Amino acid sequence: MAISPRLNMFVPKPRRLQNAIALLEEDDRAVEGFSRLATLAAEGMVEAQYRVGRAYLEARGTPYQFREGERWLRRAAEVGHVEAQYFLAILYLIGYPKGFDPARDDVYSGVSMEERVPDLAGALPWALKAAEAGHVEAAGLLGYIYSSGPHDIKDEQKALKWYKIANEKGSPQGSLGLGIARLQTSPDKTAIRLLRKAADAGLPTAYFYLGWVYELGIIEPSDDGRAARNFHKAAEGGVTAAALRYGVYLLHGRGVEKDLFQAETWLRRAALKGEAEAAAILGDLNIRGFDHAPNFEDAGGWYRLAAEMGHAAAARGLALLYLTGSGVERDLDLAAQWFHTAAEMGDSVASADFGNLALIGVGSESQKSDLFKRFMTEAEDGSLVAAFNLGVCLARGVGTEENPQAAIQWFKVAAKGVVNAQYWLGRLYGGEFGVEPDPAASVEWLEKAADAEMPEAQVALAQLLVTGTSVLGEDHPRALKLYRSAAQRGNVDGMFGLGAMLGGGHHVEEQNRAEAQSWFRLAAERGHGLAQLMLGRYLERGLGGEVNLAGAQLWYERAEKSGVPEASQALIALNKSMVVDAG
Repeated sequence: MAISPRLNMFVPKPRRLQNAIALLEEDDRAVEGFSRLATLAAEGMVEAQYRVGRAYLEARGTPYQFREGERWLRRAAEVGHVEAQYFLAILYLIGYPKGFDPARDDVYSGVSMEERVPDLAGALPWALKAAEAGHVEAAGLLGYIYSSGPHDIKDEQKALKWYKIANEKGSPQGSLGLGIARLQTSPDKTAIRLLRKAADAGLPTAYFYLGWVYELGIIEPSDDGRAARNFHKAAEGGVTAAALRYGVYLLHGRGVEKDLFQAETWLRRAALKGEAEAAAILGDLNIRGFDHAPNFEDAGGWYRLAAEMGHAAAARGLALLYLTGSGVERDLDLAAQWFHTAAEMGDSVASADFGNLALIGVGSESQKSDLFKRFMTEAEDGSLVAAFNLGVCLARGVGTEENPQAAIQWFKVAAKGVVNAQYWLGRLYGGEFGVEPDPAASVEWLEKAADAEMPEAQVALAQLLVTGTSVLGEDHPRALKLYRSAAQRGNVDGMFGLGAMLGGGHHVEEQNRAEAQSWFRLAAERGHGLAQLMLGRYLERGLGGEVNLAGAQLWYERAEKSGVPEASQALIALNKSMVVDAG
């Protein structure tokens, strides 16, 4: 039977506190329980003040209110309530809700960890008070604050002191902190023992560090199987970096059975939690197509996410998609923007790409002249990227007079570290820009760039191998491999070339018209006129397994708009046959 509020004054406060706590734990009476706790807190009962603060922060019996929760915890902590001190330290360590103004009595609900701003300086004094009072978990927390705080707080010696105290008193957080410290300063078997102790206590971060121990072969020999198992446990415990590592292990079959689906799942989790490398890998996987055709639209989405988190290679990948119109609408301005972003992040290849794009028409004559002068200065100072860009200026006459021979000299300087320069040398020695052809030198430079997996060079070399017009002669099987590699990297000409070879008529064993049609479609969707014509023919004749006259008509029309002469004739013939069939 419930005690009436009128009779409450005759019940001892400890008994009233117990009753209020019991009610708070009952879902249907939590509001009543909170009300009774609030009364006791207002009467000055310290334990009730602590409980009220927790209730506000946990939305138990009352709406979530950060300010009120913090205020009541502070009142209890200031008079020595150790658990309130510890919880207040945790509260500050987790951080204020993003945008929180302590001067306002705002109400926040559903605030995620990612939306909070940690306050280690605010957490420090409360963790110290609780730790000095003997609170074991507070000692471990204090060690973390001293080891991870900003410059004015960080103190490795104090961190070790409190980690040791926490570990000696049985705190898993103390074992973890001490294990990490030993791993970083004097790695030995003790470090592994401490990490295992923390892992056995259920701390996911400990599994993550054990994963690195076995991946890198620190202290004990490297062991992919043990590394993968520890990364998996850490990932299941919510460690984002571990989700990335476990995804990589699944992707390559390191220590576990290769599983592309599970790899994608874990990488996706890591990417959506802020791991830029995971997002970049997903972009790469969609470019390569997992175990199916590439998905450039999804690749663009992952590259953008990674690029916005500061991943240079992903920014360059996104720029290439805008440059080629793969999965996105072709936009040279956006391509230039992302090349520039990647270059500023330190991607030297993107810097060359940005320079290359700028040299085909971006900017005024005055800007081009300034660009040439800047490239000259930087190239003379030893920049290989600038040497490449200077070569492009000289070959095309951008900001200066055309001088192909001088361009060759600068491209040779740049070729030591810029793959694009090797490709350009292949082009110039192939007879472009008025240079006397040197077939052997052209092939030599193209092969270097192709070996470095540059798609444009792979396509150029493949074309020579198909026609047999170079010093290499004909080699269709090798040409097929080069076209496939370029196609899988998003090169539209590579897609068309691969489709053409798979469609038959070439000296290769691997022929597959259904696959050929899929590559023609990918190239056609990206504006390749001849691919549009071929896709129309495949659909008209059912060469890829289906007859689709309406589709054929659509692609012939697009090929005609792309300026392919044969498309007009094919369209006329198709329309005539459709009229006859209809009659």
